[in-house]
Amino acid sequence: MENLKFEVRDGIGLLTLNRPEALNALNSALIADLHALLDAESDADLRALVITGSGDRAFAAGADITEMAGMTAAEAGEFSATGQRALLRLETLSYPTIAAVKGFALGGGCELAMACDLILATPTAVLGQPEVKLGVIPGFGGTQRMARRVGRQRALELMLTGRNVKAPEAAAMGLVLRVVEDEDVVEAALALGARIAKNGPAAVALVKRCVQESEGRDADAGNAIERAMFALCFATDDQAEGMAAFLEKRPADFTGR
Repeated sequence: MENLKFEVRDGIGLLTLNRPEALNALNSALIADLHALLDAESDADLRALVITGSGDRAFAAGADITEMAGMTAAEAGEFSATGQRALLRLETLSYPTIAAVKGFALGGGCELAMACDLILATPTAVLGQPEVKLGVIPGFGGTQRMARRVGRQRALELMLTGRNVKAPEAAAMGLVLRVVEDEDVVEAALALGARIAKNGPAAVALVKRCVQESEGRDADAGNAIERAMFALCFATDDQAEGMAAFLEKRPADFTGR
C-alpha cells in the first residue's frame, strides 16, 4: 500500500504511516488503506500491533487540511464517518495496539493514537486536538476518546482552547502511558508488545474485551462481564497449559486457543 508500510517481527505487527512529505497527515486514501489493512490482519496470527509514523517530525500531524478545506457539509460528514469506522476497527482489534509517537500527533493524529490501547512517546512529542483553531471540531472520535483518557474537565480544557501538550505533560494527565527517554520509541513499543505476547493470547484478548465492554457501565454490570469472561478462559487450551506450566515450574507454551 502506497500510504502504509507493514511488517511482522516475531508475531508483532509494525505499521508505519508513510506520507512523510505531508507529515503523515490522514487523507482519504491513507484512511482507506488503514481500514483495508486492519481488516486483512484482524484474524492474522498477531500478538500485538505497533503503529508509528515515518520520519522523526510527526506521528501524524492531523487530518489532511488541504483535502478538507473545500469539502461541503455532506462530504465532511462522510469523511468523518470513514475516519471513525477505521479507528473503531483499530480500537476493537482482539490483540493489543501500541502507538509509538514521535513529533506531532495532532488532530486526527492524536485521534489515531488514542484509538490504540497504549501510547508511548518521545520527550519532544506533541499531542493535542487543536481543531477549534480551524473553526471545526475533532471528527474521528476525539471528543469521546479524549474524555475517557483524561477526564471530562481536562478534555474540555484541551479541546476548547486547542492547546497542545508535550509528552511529559501528556503522561502526567494519562493521555500517554510513558515517555521513552533513552531508547528508540518504536523499539520500546515493540519490546512492550513482545512482553505482552509472552502471555496467553486468549486471556490478553479477553482482558481487552472486558475493559471495552464494561466501559461506562456500573460496577455490577462490569463485574458480570468480567465473571463471564473469566469463565470463558477455562474453555481454552491456554488456561490448561498456563496452569500446568506453573505447577510444573516450566515456561508456558501458549497457542492462543
